[in-house]
Amino acid sequence: MEKGLTLVIHWFDTLESTHQYLIASLREGTLLAPCAIGASQQTNGVGSRGNSWIGEAGNLFFSFCVEEKQLPLDLPLASVSIYFSALMKQILEEQGSKVWLKWPNDFYCNDTKIGGMITTKIGATIVGSIGLNLSIAPENFGTLDIIVTPNALAEDLIRKVEEKISWKKVFSKYKIEFDQNRNFSFHLDGKLVSLRDAILCDDGSIELENKKVYSLR
Repeated sequence: MEKGLTLVIHWFDTLESTHQYLIASLREGTLLAPCAIGASQQTNGVGSRGNSWIGEAGNLFFSFCVEEKQLPLDLPLASVSIYFSALMKQILEEQGSKVWLKWPNDFYCNDTKIGGMITTKIGATIVGSIGLNLSIAPENFGTLDIIVTPNALAEDLIRKVEEKISWKKVFSKYKIEFDQNRNFSFHLDGKLVSLRDAILCDDGSIELENKKVYSLR
């Protein structure tokens, strides 16, 4: 995306998954990067580890894609989920939210998950998809702590991505709050692992149980 380029977001009433729709369209050649799509409702969205992320109208279901060359030169592609998530967090913070990021790609308000970001690499194209509970949440999940609209958030995120803010600048803020992860766990090789002793590396990976783990998924 060149500076000043306005990326049009295509909105749908209902999609099974904005992520899968965009990936299929890229592979078929019916859409080309950069582009973005959103849906008012999503019936079979994709979450972490292949879980579904299903939601009702009023929440954010949004996917976009860019070419690698349109991203900051210092961005480790394996941590692009963190990068995109941190950009969205900045947007929400600027509007008064207390949202924070649980490594690697989950949005939390206090101790409750409210959404997540996933990324997929298709050739030289990076697809980023976000699901965020703005007004309605399933059991055991929460909603965002400020009032915003899906369309406005999607547009704000695209503008942030277009700024090509360096990984170094984005990560310097991200690592300050990493200690909030210490009381939480994540899935590693099929088992739930505590983040209490995790060491955050400058490339966005963590060292845990003698393994280096990256966020791209």
